[in-house]
Amino acid sequence: MNINKLSWRNITSSPLNTFLSLLLMTFGVGIISLLLLLNNQIKDQLNNNLRGIDMVVGAKGSPLQLILSSVYHVDNPTGNIPYLETLKLEKNSLVDLTVPLSYGDSYNGFRIVGTTKQYLKLYDTDLIEGKVWKNSMEVVVGNTVAKVNDLKLGDKFYGTHGLSDGGHIHDNFSYVVVGVLKQSNSIIDNLVLTNLESVWQVHDPQEHDCSSHDHHHHDHYHPYEITDQTMITAMLVKFKSPVGLIQLPRKINETTNLQAAVPTFEINRLTNLFGFGVQTINSIALIIIIVSGFSIFISLYNSLKRRRYELALIRVHGASRWQLVRLVILEGFILSVLGTIFGLLISRLALYIIPIFIKSTSIGNLSFDLINEELILIPISIIIGLLASLIPTIMAYNINIPKTLSDA
Repeated sequence: MNINKLSWRNITSSPLNTFLSLLLMTFGVGIISLLLLLNNQIKDQLNNNLRGIDMVVGAKGSPLQLILSSVYHVDNPTGNIPYLETLKLEKNSLVDLTVPLSYGDSYNGFRIVGTTKQYLKLYDTDLIEGKVWKNSMEVVVGNTVAKVNDLKLGDKFYGTHGLSDGGHIHDNFSYVVVGVLKQSNSIIDNLVLTNLESVWQVHDPQEHDCSSHDHHHHDHYHPYEITDQTMITAMLVKFKSPVGLIQLPRKINETTNLQAAVPTFEINRLTNLFGFGVQTINSIALIIIIVSGFSIFISLYNSLKRRRYELALIRVHGASRWQLVRLVILEGFILSVLGTIFGLLISRLALYIIPIFIKSTSIGNLSFDLINEELILIPISIIIGLLASLIPTIMAYNINIPKTLSDA
């Protein structure tokens, strides 16, 4: 007697009950799996974009806002700070690397960031074509920026005031593309990079006055004079040792008009805030999986009630009690395994589709590899399915052959 074939025939004989059981199990497993995958990819992206940045110095305000705007470029900056004052950090013996950032304009929604070539070194990225900027108004564009806007070497464009579309267009100053970066799966893919002087000149009133007198666009610029009024948005800092992390942030916050924020601390605080919401949704999804277990139980229970005469005949033809037990357990096992597999597949499909709607390249890499948390989710889902078949299994074991056949 082929128990495997018989189990599969019993499952397919009630397509509606089977479908509902699979749907609930798939839905529950899919939600938890999707949240686990999203959480895993977001954490990877957060860590990937930090790239060893130990401290960010900017204007007074929210430290989390400073980190989000300067490291991840997803928020408005807290303000501007004097460039000359931040240069003092370079001379500190505890500091290994400083990277100034100055921004306030964008191009089709992508931020234009004035910085130094150390920023490229920080993210360890290479050019796919062209060269790094040498003069003002020359830009290197991230891979995503180039693809979305179809930018090529030699193309020119104008920046828009503000960090979103709809601002004033600086049509007196045209940027020229001199380089395109390789895909790095970091925030640098979504940035337009140039030198600090370019950003300063675009926002300098004297430069605008000169432009209005000349009545032509600036293609070449005189060296920019740095004064006490020259501002940047933030300074990224890497320390030589952990001692700097202990001493410098507190010293800057207490003795200067600047603000020093530690990315790792702020991001941990942010993920903890998100964690509560994720745990709540995971709890709801777990309840759905348990409900799917009840659905499997009801399906098997009703199936056994309908098939009592059939099971009695199977016993008469030589099947043992344990073969009937195996038959019922196998049905519960098949339903839970199929629901788990479908849930894992749907979660990955959703992870691939979501970035298309939110226009993000940070997440959504289609991968069928299991993460560690899913290795725990899979046996839990299958165990729930097996527990759901426990009572029907006992019923099958205790079936009374003479009574069942006489009642028929």
